[in-house]
Amino acid sequence: MNKGLVFWFSGLSGVGKTTTANLVRKRLNARGYNVSVLDGDEIRERIHKHLGFSELEIKENNKLIVELCMTERNNVDIILVPIISPYAEYRAIARHKLSPGFFEIHFFAKISILENRDTKGLYARARAGEIDNLIGYSPNSPYEPPEAPDLMIDTGTISINEACKNLSSFILERVS
Repeated sequence: MNKGLVFWFSGLSGVGKTTTANLVRKRLNARGYNVSVLDGDEIRERIHKHLGFSELEIKENNKLIVELCMTERNNVDIILVPIISPYAEYRAIARHKLSPGFFEIHFFAKISILENRDTKGLYARARAGEIDNLIGYSPNSPYEPPEAPDLMIDTGTISINEACKNLSSFILERVS
């Protein structure tokens, strides 16, 4: 088996990246794989507290997460990285530095679906003018969708169980 494969997620807030990652980790752990989840929110809270959400700080955060993956991949079979990762340039840098064994997973759903889910209340706060930097929603915080991801998961049209099944199958095909 290949060691330390990295599955780098990209998608807007509330699209289901972390939920899917945590459920897939449980499935893969049950099959005997050692899986690490490097969740964007958790990393910001625990390690990258000093970084905000300006373009430069987002890019720095992504760069530091690449470094975490480089270290962590020596200790695990699979790394799941559920982060927004809005900039194509930095996803390309991640692919370059972490290949071979790097796979980009694009999670997406219509904005209207994300607004209805609004699990963190961010879309409501952005609509109310309380925050002006919600990635992919606020005019000054763009999201550049991947042009050629290795896997696409539309959480607006499939259930979380289907998303987990699709991602698990994709991963298992690569670790065998």
